[in-house]
Amino acid sequence: MREELNRQIDRALRGLLVEAGDQEDPPAFSLEVPRQSEHGDFSCNVAMLLAKRLKRKPREIATDLVARLGDAGGLVAAAEVAGPGFINIRLDASNWQSLVAQIIEQGGDFGRCDIGRGRKIQVEFVSANPTGPLSTGHGRQAVLGDCIARLFEKAGWDVTREYYFNDGGRQMRVLGESVKARYLEHLGLAAPPSAESLANPESSWVEAVDGRPVAFPKDGYQGDYIADIAKALADEHGEALVDEPGDGLFRETAQKEIFADIDATLESIGIHFDVHYNEKSLYDEGKLEQVIDDLRAKGLIYEADGAVWLAAEKLGFDRDRVVIKSSGEPTYLLPDIAYHREKFHRGFDRVVDVQGADHIEQFPYVRDAVAALGFDADRIELVMHQFVTITSDGQRVKQSTRKATFVTVDELVRDVGRDVFRFFMIERKPEGHLDFDLDLAKDRNWRKNPAYYVQYAHARTHGIERKAAEIGVAMPSPDGFDAGQLALPEEIELVRKLGEFPETVRRAAETRAPHHIAYYLRDMAGLWNPYVQDGQQHRVLSDDDALTAARLGLVLAVRTVLRSGLELLGLSAPERM
Repeated sequence: MREELNRQIDRALRGLLVEAGDQEDPPAFSLEVPRQSEHGDFSCNVAMLLAKRLKRKPREIATDLVARLGDAGGLVAAAEVAGPGFINIRLDASNWQSLVAQIIEQGGDFGRCDIGRGRKIQVEFVSANPTGPLSTGHGRQAVLGDCIARLFEKAGWDVTREYYFNDGGRQMRVLGESVKARYLEHLGLAAPPSAESLANPESSWVEAVDGRPVAFPKDGYQGDYIADIAKALADEHGEALVDEPGDGLFRETAQKEIFADIDATLESIGIHFDVHYNEKSLYDEGKLEQVIDDLRAKGLIYEADGAVWLAAEKLGFDRDRVVIKSSGEPTYLLPDIAYHREKFHRGFDRVVDVQGADHIEQFPYVRDAVAALGFDADRIELVMHQFVTITSDGQRVKQSTRKATFVTVDELVRDVGRDVFRFFMIERKPEGHLDFDLDLAKDRNWRKNPAYYVQYAHARTHGIERKAAEIGVAMPSPDGFDAGQLALPEEIELVRKLGEFPETVRRAAETRAPHHIAYYLRDMAGLWNPYVQDGQQHRVLSDDDALTAARLGLVLAVRTVLRSGLELLGLSAPERM
């Protein structure tokens, strides 16, 4: 519908420009859906874009275009000039009515587009090192990344979902040392750390029962999951591991157990990855040295104060950055640069990083360093999301990742269920803070809980079909009803909203913003639920066979779009609730 109207306006524009002696192409214009339906189906701004070029008042140009749109072959029912020169356009109702059959015929392909044209795109998200359970911040990123990948698939991209992790480095050494400390404690060879030692960040020692000091690492991992891993090792091996280093079996066991838990958590919320990429492989394959050599050849690497530096000021930044510390250990920046170069070496046309706000400073350095190595910086994108705050009884739930007193994804999913968890995590724009209302999420009332409100709208379509089957009425085929029967204003409004779905999908994919789908589904359910609720005015199964068939066609169209939208968000589409 929108595409055909675009073509009609383009033809009218070209005719107007030819008469004005202007041989240039028409400007790119927008078609927006007005917030108030009385302003029409679409609003166009092209007259104001042409005013300076044609040296005419926008309203005069708009008036000329309105006259030309009167010959749009039955597409446009009415067009009028509004405000400084907007054109408000109302389509003939038959165009909306005919859309019902198109939706039924296309099924799950309705809303699909081909902006990706089969090109390869990588979406990297979660990427949490195996040091502990997934927090709510990880959960938001997991759902956001997965929904973006689903949108890309709907928009014609060849998508690879990737998880990048590091099972080496200081974090993992501290993890192993933390497990060993708890292991010794469990065996009675070390006293539990005192409150003072945990509160003092400079303290890294726990006094052993036998007087022998046992190291508990500074900023060590203090969660119950560490104690559980340590207890399992003690139960299996007894005291045989007392002299083992923390960076050996303790680290390896913790990594294996925690990664298994992470995978199980992601599975529980419907997240699957095509590739797990280990940062360690960049070290093993010499990729870091290659990056240093190539950047050095471009005059972007130098040594100072015993460290290796990226000459970032030459790339336009206000300061240079260390890439290898004086200790010889790379900073996070170097493997990130190497990893992103490898993404392009692997053949991706575009890469999208879904990361938390704490990565926003690092990303520009990575992007511009990769660009300096010969790749198009515009092909690397960051989708940045803010953190998650959990509220209950109007109060914020205090969390501390360091002390492992945070609410985990597993805990939230157990409390509210997978579908509600995903919906709540995606219904706000990524760059905004997300307040997760735990009380609302746990509320089973479909009128209050937005996830259930949308799902119930879908379930109602199946309820109507079951009632139809009980009285021997079959659901119609795409050509088995007269959509002209759908003449009530609220029915036209419903179909208009159905018609917005393809553009909503396109916009959400292009802007990497799945919350547009959540908004759309709430709006769609907000029209459908009241329509069905009014059993007198909108009775689907009536004595009028033609009207019944048309309204059952509407039921199928609504079901198709709701199901597609729910699938894009990774939610189930229940038939009963």
